Amino acid sequence: MQIFADTADVEKIRELNAMGVIDGVTTNPTLVMKAGRDFNEILKEITSIVDGPISAETVSSDAKGMIKEAAELSKIHKNIVIKIVNTPEGLKAVKQLAGKGIKTNVTLTFSANQALLAAKAGATYVSPFIGRLDDVGEDGMQVIRDIVQIYRNYGFKTKVLVASVRGPLHVLEAAKIGADACTCPPEVIEKMFKHPLTDAGIKRFLEDWEKARKNFKK
Repeated sequence: MQIFADTADVEKIRELNAMGVIDGVTTNPTLVMKAGRDFNEILKEITSIVDGPISAETVSSDAKGMIKEAAELSKIHKNIVIKIVNTPEGLKAVKQLAGKGIKTNVTLTFSANQALLAAKAGATYVSPFIGRLDDVGEDGMQVIRDIVQIYRNYGFKTKVLVASVRGPLHVLEAAKIGADACTCPPEVIEKMFKHPLTDAGIKRFLEDWEKARKNFKK
């Protein structure tokens, strides 16, 4: 399963990429606002760091505007994937962009039916928001199971990109289900490294090494 960093923080992206644990990046207007920098400049810098899909979101509400934005964003780098909301206008744009060979990521998806429609429109990725589903009392991971099963049943090429990830267990469940990718805030990826037995083991190794070093000096 691919892991994407869900952030516009270039330094965090650089750090995670150096570890070799991320395959791409997803951004959105909220993340870009937090970064406090020009959107296009951020995208250019990210593409120079990570050699993988970089999702950039459109903000138009109509298909014509989305397609126009997509044309400009696609010029930044060959790895740019256009994020488009899962609406009738959005899917009109997805269909046209797919015909032009432009990759898309259909975002703000909350049901298997929406994901089915996105796949039929020719989406490269679909992003179901599992954390937000959990917030309103629905089972986010069950939606992922349904989408994965539907796509397998009919051989859709659209990839399931699990989004709105809140913790390592979401990542684990997505991987077990067979999702293609998971996009995570940097803090979630960092938590995936953590285990108390690893910390305890390191502490024990260092203590034993210090004892051995002192004995050797004697």
